[in-house]
Amino acid sequence: MTAVTGAALVTGAGSGLGREIARTLLSAGWRVVAAGRRDLALRETIGAGHWPPGSAIAVPTDVSSAESVAALFQVVRERLGRLDLLVNNAGISGSAGAVDELSPAQWQRIVGVNLTGAFLCAHHAFRLMKEQRPRGGRIINNGSVSAHSPRPASVGYTATKHAITGLTRSISLDGRPFDIACGQIDIGNAATDMTSGISAGARQADGSVMPEPTFDARHVAEAVRYMASLPLDANVQFLTITATKMPFIGRG
Repeated sequence: MTAVTGAALVTGAGSGLGREIARTLLSAGWRVVAAGRRDLALRETIGAGHWPPGSAIAVPTDVSSAESVAALFQVVRERLGRLDLLVNNAGISGSAGAVDELSPAQWQRIVGVNLTGAFLCAHHAFRLMKEQRPRGGRIINNGSVSAHSPRPASVGYTATKHAITGLTRSISLDGRPFDIACGQIDIGNAATDMTSGISAGARQADGSVMPEPTFDARHVAEAVRYMASLPLDANVQFLTITATKMPFIGRG
């Protein structure tokens, strides 16, 4: 099978998983718009490789802002001309807390980035994929193992990741008539700055604190590259990748 490449947009591309995904796609021959909050970090992401000139574009974006996302997609239209792949990766862990501890403002911030941001990007990507010729494309949402099981005191993050699963299913169904595929990758303990504290000690369901194993984030990027390489008549609906020995499967 010949690998599929084309025009891609990766959000949250200034660090962590987004940086790994953007660089992996670029290395595989994709043209990539790297979106994120910090311009310098985005330029560090796209400036590290030997891809063809013009194949990597940095666009500072606040995915929680409808105006900022609309401006991002204007750049996608002008610079890429089409969109074959959206990787909805941007996300924050936000403030920790149980449902009685998280403030409404903290809740809104987590929902704004993790859920509204994914919706806004999918909204514009879906429209573009419907109208472009050849039509169609693929959306890959970054869920989490928290889309299956919560950690203690993580109501904001966990609720948004469960909602991402609903978003994925709805996009997948609504996209069928337009050759738009949608899948989700659920990740557990990839080694990034966001998860750096886990290897030192993470709170468990029984209240104890114990270190948890992590794995190299490049394996996540390779999994996304595989999902993106499929022709549009095939789809990885859900893929879960975790550190083998993390306390995810089993009783808490």
